[in-house]
Amino acid sequence: MDTSLSTIAVVGLGTMGTGIAEVLALAGREVIGIDISEAAALGAVASLEASTARAVGRGRITEQERTDALARFRTSDDLRTAADAELVIEVVPETYEIKQQVFRELDAVVSPTAILATGTNALSVTRLAAESQHPERVLGLHFFNPAPAMKLVEVVSSVLTAPPAVEAVTALARELGKEPVAVGDRPGFVADGLLFGYLNQAAAMYEANYASREDIDAAMKLGCGLPMGPLALLDLIGVDTARTVLEAMYAESHDRLHAPAPVLGQLSSAGLTGRKAGRGFYTYDAPGGQDVVPDALTPAADAVSGAGRAVASVGVAGSGTMASGIAEVFAKAGYAVVLAARSQEKAAVARGRIAKSLERSVAKGRLTAEARDETLARITAAGSLDAFAEVDLAVEAVAEDLEIKRQLFAALDKVCRPGAVLATTTSSLPVVAIARATARPEDVIGMHFFNPAPAMKLVEVVRTVLTADDVHATVRAVCAKIRKHPVDCGDRAGFIVNALLFPYLNNAIKMVEQHYASLDDIDAAMKLGGGYPMGPFELLDVVGLDVSLAIEKVLHKEFRDPGLAPAPLLEHLVAAGCLGRKTGRGFREYARR
Repeated sequence: MDTSLSTIAVVGLGTMGTGIAEVLALAGREVIGIDISEAAALGAVASLEASTARAVGRGRITEQERTDALARFRTSDDLRTAADAELVIEVVPETYEIKQQVFRELDAVVSPTAILATGTNALSVTRLAAESQHPERVLGLHFFNPAPAMKLVEVVSSVLTAPPAVEAVTALARELGKEPVAVGDRPGFVADGLLFGYLNQAAAMYEANYASREDIDAAMKLGCGLPMGPLALLDLIGVDTARTVLEAMYAESHDRLHAPAPVLGQLSSAGLTGRKAGRGFYTYDAPGGQDVVPDALTPAADAVSGAGRAVASVGVAGSGTMASGIAEVFAKAGYAVVLAARSQEKAAVARGRIAKSLERSVAKGRLTAEARDETLARITAAGSLDAFAEVDLAVEAVAEDLEIKRQLFAALDKVCRPGAVLATTTSSLPVVAIARATARPEDVIGMHFFNPAPAMKLVEVVRTVLTADDVHATVRAVCAKIRKHPVDCGDRAGFIVNALLFPYLNNAIKMVEQHYASLDDIDAAMKLGGGYPMGPFELLDVVGLDVSLAIEKVLHKEFRDPGLAPAPLLEHLVAAGCLGRKTGRGFREYARR
């Protein structure tokens, strides 16, 4: 089996094929681009010329390197021109029939030692290999779009693939400046296997009118640090492509989480396939355009109707990190804040934590000493909820336990003045169950801040069926004043972020349980292929495995979906006391401080 891989054919010169050809040509390979469409071939040459010209302009390559790369790329409409290639990468349309036909024809053309790679992200590599006379030389080589920019390459082995072929393309990927991860043959592989389940749930959430497309996307960008929201990403990928991938995943897994949301089929059938069509979940300035333009679903700037209640003072109940962070946010925005804990000592410690946080901001030049002093002066520490008698907004940030929260709200009901807004920061409990502990459930709403509250811009605003309109308007106005981005969602387990995030994390754990890929490869795949700031196992260890398990259980209990059942490995680690960074061991081990 040839391992030099100096001459490489790319079959299919769409966006992905052209991108792969560019990467190979710039890395010094002789590249034969093959496509039955003359227009596609001409488009690939034009794209390569334009892309390399931009690279010269930005100082990434020299003019000579550009000239050499363009000279190494030639096109053809005849598959027989792949005869001299040591590696052929097919990136033709995502159907078994077309890909199998390509492999059958290549068998009659290329050397018996040549390696055949499929760029599929959804189809079975084993099934494609079975069509070849030499299945041992067939593997998957899954680049991510745009290929020149994305670092991840998934190297997919079937049960028939010969190890030398895997070693050769893995070495090639590294020479191209990519990060190869080894995965087995399963639809979606690692990155798409986790990504598309998450995208599908987001589409289903939108279809159910649970939240607007703008709020779903903003929640995942601001709450998880993702570069794009899921619905915008579906438009970029192509709604029809996503549906094809999900169909293949569901055929393999029979997991309801992979069953394509009906809205994907409806949009595809209507030709609303995303950016390439000019319209998908959003509307774009033109087919192939990137700029979103307003349409009938775009919310008006004053979408929240009705006047809110006046808020000048805020009470924050709790003494932990979240409580002190929320109190800091309100005080910085100019509100008089009462920070109440179970004792005066605990409240003083929480206020001291805020003082240290403000001092760090001064040291980093983000806050003046005068602003620090003014902010701290607005915060009063109290050892009892009685101090909330005159506040306009009371925010609860105590332990995530329904009974504890219900008891606290019963106390707030007696202490707070009529008309005060009562907010819970719960991330997973039913807000209405907390509201019913009071005699005024219409005044109760969810304000789910994200940790650390001073840094994170998102607040999930959770209305119950009993929440008054002016209470909702009040909280939206307060969010604007404290410079947070509010997203509206209903009183349902997980709200937006956790309902989409934790099933994704749970599925990553299942991959490890099934020995499909390693922790490191899964984390690398999601950071490099999905643009996630942290891999799923890094994030689980930071969040805490016990917290993660509790949220998974809440989601499973509410939605009764077998696919949401907590992964047994997660339960075992929690039972063993391996809770993540806070205990020094979770999915990984950490140095104790």
